[in-house]
Amino acid sequence: MSKSALRKQYKTMRNQLSDEQVDDFSMAIANNLLRLPIWEKQYYHLFLTIAEQKEVDTEFILNILLGKDKDVILSKSNFEDHSLTHFLLTDNTVIKKNAYNIPEPVDGIEVPSTKIDVVFVPLLAYDINGHRIGYGKGFYDRFLAECKDDVIKIGLSFFPPETTEFSTDSTDIQLDFCVTPERFFEF
Repeated sequence: MSKSALRKQYKTMRNQLSDEQVDDFSMAIANNLLRLPIWEKQYYHLFLTIAEQKEVDTEFILNILLGKDKDVILSKSNFEDHSLTHFLLTDNTVIKKNAYNIPEPVDGIEVPSTKIDVVFVPLLAYDINGHRIGYGKGFYDRFLAECKDDVIKIGLSFFPPETTEFSTDSTDIQLDFCVTPERFFEF
């Protein structure tokens, strides 16, 4: 199946979930994250949920990170060059939705990609080898390529992996883990 067909299929599958299912599954994903060997790290990049896309609600993960006194990094999208600028979440951080309904920090203390230890990666679909399909603009592949070699990349999904491998491009960055409501997959 083509990447565009898989994008369409997984968007449809997410849209069929009720708000209650999204909440329950998101909480289960956050609880399963606690089983991963990642908690000795300090800098965690988190995407903020696009509610209209029925993405995994990362507020549960945010609460865990703050409860563990971790530094949380949020990004702002630049749609001209498909890049991300990263900011430290502080008590003064102002979050606004951009034109695509993505909640983003307005500004703040900028953090270089090379400082980030763990990245929670949004996705639509992923395969048994940890290749992911996002929304197709390459924001996260560009960002992950800028990170240090040992950055831990964790996908979050309501669904199990596709059993057929995806075709990949040289710019595609593989996940280390993907966490679902039922379990986590290590690649």
